[in-house]
Amino acid sequence: MVRSSCMRTLTVLAASLVMASIAAVPQAEATTSGRTAADKAIATVTKKVALEGMLKHEQRFQEIADANSDNRASGQPGYDASVRYVARTLRKAGYEVTIQPYQFAYFERFGASFAQVAPVPTTYVEDVDFDLMDYSGSGDATAPVVSIDLSLTPPRASTSGCEPEDFRNADGTSKVAGRIALMQRGACGFGQKVVNAEAAGAVGAVMMNQGNGDPITNVDRYGLFGGTLGIPVGIPTVSVTYFQGEAFANTPGLVLRVQAETVSTFSSTSNVIAETKHGRTDNVVMAGAHLDSVPGGPGINDNGSGAAALLEIAVKMAKLKTPNAVRFAWWGAEEAALQGSNHYVTNLSAAELENIAGYLNFDMIASPNYTFGVLDGDDSAQEGGGPGPAGSGAIEAVFNQFFAARGEFTKASDLSGRSDYSPFQVRGVPVGGLFTGAETIKSADDVAKWGGIAGEQMDPCYHSACDSLTPEQDGAPPGVHDALEASGYRLRGNLNTYAFDVNADAVATAIVTFAYDTSTVNGGGGGL
Repeated sequence: MVRSSCMRTLTVLAASLVMASIAAVPQAEATTSGRTAADKAIATVTKKVALEGMLKHEQRFQEIADANSDNRASGQPGYDASVRYVARTLRKAGYEVTIQPYQFAYFERFGASFAQVAPVPTTYVEDVDFDLMDYSGSGDATAPVVSIDLSLTPPRASTSGCEPEDFRNADGTSKVAGRIALMQRGACGFGQKVVNAEAAGAVGAVMMNQGNGDPITNVDRYGLFGGTLGIPVGIPTVSVTYFQGEAFANTPGLVLRVQAETVSTFSSTSNVIAETKHGRTDNVVMAGAHLDSVPGGPGINDNGSGAAALLEIAVKMAKLKTPNAVRFAWWGAEEAALQGSNHYVTNLSAAELENIAGYLNFDMIASPNYTFGVLDGDDSAQEGGGPGPAGSGAIEAVFNQFFAARGEFTKASDLSGRSDYSPFQVRGVPVGGLFTGAETIKSADDVAKWGGIAGEQMDPCYHSACDSLTPEQDGAPPGVHDALEASGYRLRGNLNTYAFDVNADAVATAIVTFAYDTSTVNGGGGGL
């Protein structure tokens, strides 16, 4: 799961609300042959999809990471090996597999520092006084600072750095050659500003917040912000608050040092796509999981869990004949701002997009200190990003119905845009999916419903080297996994095997349900 500056909001669904959502799910008559076939197919597939099979895939992902610098990140050999394994497994099951290659922006940070050299030597603290911007170039620049078309008087409608002319003197020479450019947020993307500065010869860049609107109600336009340039640049770039930027602009003889150690470049990666041979392709059900890890770890839960479950389900569904085709996808570069799923959706024609009845996403479904999160398609929790496209609530209801039948509570998981459903959502495709938690701290109320340990992250190894099958050896927080097992949880490395097993059945149930009938999602295309 890609990291966000805002924590994913999870809200508890009371049992009565769960049952209400179940009642709202339109049901085909039990006597219809289609519904009977769907019920039988669900029972068959969920029986075949076994924990042992998913753990076999996870073991292979771990072995791949072990052989490739302990990660499976897109653009790295471990990811390419993961693609080969998934594709080989699918072909063996009888699928025709499409490998969709693309270029993506790759970024990895190792360290940064920021200081005022003159007139008053000052060392600034990362995440307090400055932030290294994503896709910053690597370098160490000490130079005078030049302000670029700043607007320091309200309403501060800034176009600072948006035009190449902003960096030129009246005679056409560069203002910033060999200097550090101080620019203001607003009007165009951060990346465009820095690209223009670099092209004009700047050796570093400082991006100040815009300072527009009321400083109390528009805090995000004044404070420190964690921004992304969107594309790799060649000069070190940091962000600061509006007030720090204003102080810099009003400091004669200002010399700053901007230092960053990063990898910021374009690289190659791919998505893996496979589709069932039977069923309507003009009403296809899509299910996806990202295959890449972060560069800092093997990604056994994030997102080996979703990838392994989807792979096992695809294998077990290979010979199932359903009214609607099912298209499975394993995305690359999710951890680099959802670039794989974005590439896929962006390259669909309008007709191809219209042919997708709904998209189901599975990202982190075996967190050690889990909760059962269901993407909040109808915004019943009234928090965060709002509802998904029409039909998303029906997908959520199918998942809630499954968990209620198993006697399990669920949480409404906000559609915050942190995973690969987002590109589908913004283009109007109904979305849904599962999520067992990342960096969010488990509450006492959560423990009352799902057990585990309050006060610890739902995934204690989120985006870390210990997201592996040997977490204690790989730097896990001391004693946490032992304590989880002592509480009654069954773990395999950084995986909760109970959550993994139950969620796999939920995934299979939803996929097969909609492979037989999507009428609750799109009002048609039932195939019954």
